[in-house]
Amino acid sequence: MRNARLIAALSVVVAVLAAACGNSPEATGEDGAATTSADTPAVTSDTAGDGGEALSGSVEIDGSSTVAPLTEAIAEEYSAEQPDVRANIGVSGTGGGFERFCAGETDISNASRPIDEEEVALCEEAGVDFTELRVGTDALTVVVNPANDFATCLTFDELTAIFGAEEPAANWNEVNPEFRDSPLQVFAPDVDSGTYDFMLETLDIEESRQDYSASSDDNQIVTGVQGSEGGWGFFGFAYFQENEEALKAVEIDGGEGCVAPAVETAQDGSYPLTRPLFIYVKNEALSRPEVADFASFYLDNVGEVITDVGYIPEPEEAAEEARSALDQALGSAG
Repeated sequence: MRNARLIAALSVVVAVLAAACGNSPEATGEDGAATTSADTPAVTSDTAGDGGEALSGSVEIDGSSTVAPLTEAIAEEYSAEQPDVRANIGVSGTGGGFERFCAGETDISNASRPIDEEEVALCEEAGVDFTELRVGTDALTVVVNPANDFATCLTFDELTAIFGAEEPAANWNEVNPEFRDSPLQVFAPDVDSGTYDFMLETLDIEESRQDYSASSDDNQIVTGVQGSEGGWGFFGFAYFQENEEALKAVEIDGGEGCVAPAVETAQDGSYPLTRPLFIYVKNEALSRPEVADFASFYLDNVGEVITDVGYIPEPEEAAEEARSALDQALGSAG
């Protein structure tokens, strides 16, 4: 797969260099690197550590806070191979990321849900063609403060009572009469988050309660629940694994009994809050060798990196489908 990535990326490099022959003389970019045009960084003649072409430039990425740790881990690995390529990773939430992506501001968009119809229309209107690449699976994790010794398992109806807009619970005993009579504090993703969208879709509700502490930063949700005895929240499994000593994960009953979030329960589909993770790549950006190479590196290495981050790798068949989709997009870009 490593050779296939290099061959695919280098074919794009050759095409870009051939097209650049008619360009104006080289200019120096803001970072001091030579560029053949304002948009296309030059490819140096030096060789990278693995024998491939050394690239320079930047890859603009934004979107899901859930997928961000995975993309950051991939970018760290990639920087060892291509130190002159910068991966600039923002966290605007899945919805916010798609807004920037469809406006042509980013090359790759991290997403914890599939792109929706309105976002597809926005991209089409702006002339942004893209390729969807599924890169992993997540067990969305509901958490409470460690002092909570009663809400060990929650049903979908109880989750709706906590997070739904219709008569949201103010106390835990309003969620379930057997729970303690104590205040409930909700900390959760904001409305631009794909995690927020996934929870609403799973619970089949149109909107959430309005009186909760919303954030696009999952670390703030962690801090909120950790600091409030009656705290409740949710985010990606990776964030729970990073903070499992400070938080308590809640089992979820989707109708077939209580199931805890785990790699095994996500892989076998028994955990009710299992969801796919994606990156979306702008096809036009793949004509730039640094973007083509980064995207190829991502798919070639995500299976090895993802478990260290705390998510679940894709089955081999699904991984091959993503690779095929990217290869097709690379061929068109070249």
